[in-house]
Amino acid sequence: MAQQLLMPKATAVWLVDNTALSFEQIAQFCKLHPLEVKAVADGEAAQGIKGLDPIATGQLSRDEIQRGEGDVNYRLKLSEPKVRVPESKRRGPRYTPVSKRQDRPNAILWLVRNHPELKDAQISRLVGTTKSTIEQIRERTHWNAANLAPMDPVTLGLCSQIDLDLEVEKASKGRPLPTAAELGASLQPASETENLGFNYRTEREEEKEIDADAVFAKLSSLKSTPRTDDEDDRF
Repeated sequence: MAQQLLMPKATAVWLVDNTALSFEQIAQFCKLHPLEVKAVADGEAAQGIKGLDPIATGQLSRDEIQRGEGDVNYRLKLSEPKVRVPESKRRGPRYTPVSKRQDRPNAILWLVRNHPELKDAQISRLVGTTKSTIEQIRERTHWNAANLAPMDPVTLGLCSQIDLDLEVEKASKGRPLPTAAELGASLQPASETENLGFNYRTEREEEKEIDADAVFAKLSSLKSTPRTDDEDDRF
């Protein structure tokens, strides 16, 4: 693993302020352009950056700085680190315990049915399987296809909910939004809603007309009723 300088611009600020090294030496050590180092010295760049002492961080020795100050053509060298950090291993296929490997086909079937947007590579990362197995389950040609039952891989412990959500989010990016037909719902056209309102108003008006006719008919029947003998005696 190639050793790299930590915070090169902050280190350049410190070297400009605290040493007599040339711009070219600082630029070579910090992997910057000499004009950028000159801008730092003139206060035109890195104004809000606090200088980082490379001696305190163990990346440069004081003797190395003195050699550079004595020879303009000298190239500064990083100090050997006291602690070696091992290189991070490349992430391979997800390891699945032997006790849970029999559940992988059920988890694949669940992912295929509930998240069709996921690609085979994503399903492979989630449950640690091969693309050929995924294809067999998709096409129902798996040797145990008749006995498979969809099961959530998170519940089975094959992957975490965070990993599943991340893969679903990646697969959903750039995907067109579902149409109303796909969602199983649609808006009624304006003509139908207008007709409904018109019919409702018409029915209400007809009810009013019917009620008015009934009232007038009742009043007419009361007026036309002949008076009895008792009523004539009163007058």
